Amino acid sequence: MTDFAASAVPLTGGYGGQTYAVSAAGEDAVLKLYVKDPGRAEVDAALLRLVRGLLPVPRILDVKREGSAEDPPFVLTERLPGTNLQVFLESAGEEDRRRIGEQLGELLARLSGMPFLTAGMFRDGDLTIEPFGLGDLESYADGLDLGFDERQRERFAGVIAEAEDVLAEDGVDRVCLVHSDFNPKNLLVDPATARITGLIDWEFAHAGSPYADLGNLLRFSTDPVLAGAALGVLRRMDLGERLVDLGRAADLWALLDLAGRSPAHEIAVAAHDLVSRMSDTGTLAGGRPSPDVVH
Repeated sequence: MTDFAASAVPLTGGYGGQTYAVSAAGEDAVLKLYVKDPGRAEVDAALLRLVRGLLPVPRILDVKREGSAEDPPFVLTERLPGTNLQVFLESAGEEDRRRIGEQLGELLARLSGMPFLTAGMFRDGDLTIEPFGLGDLESYADGLDLGFDERQRERFAGVIAEAEDVLAEDGVDRVCLVHSDFNPKNLLVDPATARITGLIDWEFAHAGSPYADLGNLLRFSTDPVLAGAALGVLRRMDLGERLVDLGRAADLWALLDLAGRSPAHEIAVAAHDLVSRMSDTGTLAGGRPSPDVVH
């Protein structure tokens, strides 16, 4: 950090690292320090190299693969242009939201087309995969302290059974690259043209379901224009008919992980509220309106 400290400005985002806007080699750059998970630095660097040219990710300027708490590993990348998509959507008109949704569908399709043989987490710069080893979803849910009463537990068991049936009957049985945090806060857009300029924060990326990123995008979405446009693109990719249900089913693992975290985090609270609504209604939708409309 010493070489960049004079110009380092903290950026929001990221969970396992500390991210800063810096000036390096005469250009604006982003420095990510890997303090909580030092081994992830080489994984993220490998992923950015893997997808560059296929997805809008930054060029790598430098990588430090080993280090200590005092001098942690880091990845230094160019700073992509654009504004945070979450902020842009707060005032975007319908046509811009539709245009953004179509681009999101295209990015999701590209991610779903990057195959791997095994599901699991990446463990090194060669993208070696370590299987999850979490057991089945019902056992995982039972191990979480979600505050359910007996009736809620029974109904949520039905939700899990519905999710498993949807994926088995209607889903594509293969493994692909999953960004795993695919939502507007991790995307950049040019506000003048409504063109997506960046997909950032790859620290949770893994090999998994081709519907997981769609489920993440739809998890808290309330914009039928954006969601409908993304789904319209994906329907042309032969990924199955019940895309909303498939996305919600594939998202259950990540949703439960969030719901079981500290209630001090607003996203964890929102996830717990959604899981509670699922258990109350006994449905994957959990009271969410269907965005499954062609625009």
